[in-house]
Amino acid sequence: MLKFLSLGSSSSGNCYYLATDNVQILVDAGVPVRSLKHDLKERGLALNNIDAVFITHTDKDHTGGLDDIRAFNYLEKKASEIYCEKYVEDSLRQEYSYAFAEVKYPGAPEWNVHIIDEKPFSINGVEIIPIRGKHFKLPVLGFRFGDIAYCTDMNHIPEEEYSKLQGLDHFIINCVRRGRHISHYSLEQAMEVAEKVGAKHSWLTHLSHQLPCHEELTKELPEGILPAFDGLVIE
Repeated sequence: MLKFLSLGSSSSGNCYYLATDNVQILVDAGVPVRSLKHDLKERGLALNNIDAVFITHTDKDHTGGLDDIRAFNYLEKKASEIYCEKYVEDSLRQEYSYAFAEVKYPGAPEWNVHIIDEKPFSINGVEIIPIRGKHFKLPVLGFRFGDIAYCTDMNHIPEEEYSKLQGLDHFIINCVRRGRHISHYSLEQAMEVAEKVGAKHSWLTHLSHQLPCHEELTKELPEGILPAFDGLVIE
């Protein structure tokens, strides 16, 4: 069983949670992670540990909650495993210098950083396929887990990456507004990409107030495409 849960699907903070029988993963940490355990419990999910945190890119609405995972360092009595690209690690070393200090202040976060790129890898038997995209000029990684793929903060996916997105049941893609945006897919572009990917279900994430409310937006979307929302659970 694989569950994928949206804890933050707006442009103010992004965080998704993946759970299987063998692994629990956070994808981005842009919302206060300190409430994570409570949020999951409210939805009937038990958080025993966090095996990995994937960071897609360096924007604050995707990294701003990282400090709050220090609570899991205490609970698990071990460092948190962070997976990101090298330039993301470089940014984290500036943003959270106290987490990388040679002599740390007591209670500082404990992180082990793993550098990844477009090559597939696995954690506890779960295969992860990174998907390359561009956020204007900034490189971003999306991720595929089984029949679910998550691509946030992109306005371009190279043609060669689409082969990684074939045969999906669920495709999560960012969309901030109508009309062209410098670094995000527009509503029109996101629908075009979703149609090209051809997943059974496509979900729009990273939504802003420049789009209609959920009920109104749902009515105008074609069959198979829906706006994501905080608390959405995909199995």
